[in-house]
Amino acid sequence: MNEIFTKAFILKFLKFGVVGVSGTAIDFGTTWLLKEKAKINKYLANGIAYMCGATSNFFLNRWWTFSSQKPEIVEQYFKFLGVSLVGLGLNTLIIYLLVNKGNQNFYVSKIAATLLVLIWNFFGNLMFTF
Repeated sequence: MNEIFTKAFILKFLKFGVVGVSGTAIDFGTTWLLKEKAKINKYLANGIAYMCGATSNFFLNRWWTFSSQKPEIVEQYFKFLGVSLVGLGLNTLIIYLLVNKGNQNFYVSKIAATLLVLIWNFFGNLMFTF
C-alpha cells in the first residue's frame, strides 16, 4: 500500500511539474512582453505575469493533476490564488535578493525563484486547495 501511495504521490508531483512548465512559459513570456516591450517595472511585470501563469495552472491542475470534481470551483480558485500569492511573495523576494544583493541576471534569478517556489506551490495546493 505504501508503495502505491509513493508512486501516486510522485506521479502527482510530476504532473504538477508538467503543468508548471506551461505556466512558466506564460509567466516568462508575459514578463518579457511587459518588461521589455511595454517597459513596465520589472517587479510589477513579474507579479502580473506570475498571476497569469497561476490562473492557467489552476485550471490544468484542477482537471489533470488533482482530478478535482468539487463543484466549488470559485472557492477552490481563490484558495489556489492564495497559495500562489504566497508563492509570488517568495518568488519576488528571491528575485530581489539575487538581482539586488547577489548581482545576478534578472531572468536567471527568475528561473531559480521559480524552481524554489515550485515546492511551496505543490505542497500548499496539495494540502489546502485540492
